[in-house]
Amino acid sequence: MSIKRVLRGWQLYTLLLLPLAYLIVFRYFPLYGAQIAFKNYNLIKGISGSEWVGLKYFNQFFHSYEFWRIMGNTLGLSLYHLIVSFPFPIILALSLNYVVNTRFKNLVQMVTYAPHFISVVVMVGIIMQFLSPKTGPIGALLGLLGVDAQLPNLMGEPSAFKSIYVWSDIWQHTGFSCIIYLAALSAIDPALHEAAVMDGASKLKRMWHIDLPGILPMAMILLILETGRMFDLGFEKVLLMQNPLNMRTSEIIDTYVYNMGLKSMIPNFSYASAIGLFKNVLAFILIMTVNRISRKAGQSSLW
Repeated sequence: MSIKRVLRGWQLYTLLLLPLAYLIVFRYFPLYGAQIAFKNYNLIKGISGSEWVGLKYFNQFFHSYEFWRIMGNTLGLSLYHLIVSFPFPIILALSLNYVVNTRFKNLVQMVTYAPHFISVVVMVGIIMQFLSPKTGPIGALLGLLGVDAQLPNLMGEPSAFKSIYVWSDIWQHTGFSCIIYLAALSAIDPALHEAAVMDGASKLKRMWHIDLPGILPMAMILLILETGRMFDLGFEKVLLMQNPLNMRTSEIIDTYVYNMGLKSMIPNFSYASAIGLFKNVLAFILIMTVNRISRKAGQSSLW
């Protein structure tokens, strides 16, 4: 019976071939190369012929003088990004849900969605031009007003790197991220709002007692997924925003792996693989913990 069902809907199953091939080639097949982290990898000998060294490269990273700085930068930027970015799509979705003027609502959606489709390279270029003390719009505006003031080079300020990264990311992705919350809000029974209006409830009370509980299961699922991606900050953007002046606070695990594995004079693939595997293990433990806490608290969970 199951084979007949598959043959009857073979067109639908054919559509699964491409994403299935993507998962196998780019997600599962690379797991074979994870053993490089436990070997002294040699390009000539290959993975199977390289010498097994166990946890040598993990210990090397743990005892490195860069360990605490890199972990502190990664955790600090990850937590900052998660705490700040998570509520903004919810706030935007709740606000748009109560906009009556359809044309204005569509305009706001278009303006907030558009930055999501800007490439990382172009986005970093915009940030650098905007924050440039000489050619940026703020400096140009002050010049037109006759104010002769030297603006600080924010891209060279180590303390400003995290804020520039996080708030530019919020501007770029908040509009697109709120789409799923708008879909969840549209599934709420309108009768609940009608009853609340008849009882004299304000919009804020309707948001708090109807909308937020309605989208809470979806919000918890997304929070768990975002927590699992905490250490995956976006390697390209961080790398492009780095410069010798802000390197002290901008070096994270992903950029450190790139520098050790590919950019250094003598690439150490085993050392870089060990660091990357360590990061993935941390992410796995984190998502398992958050999912268990959510399930214990009676909220939605992934499994």
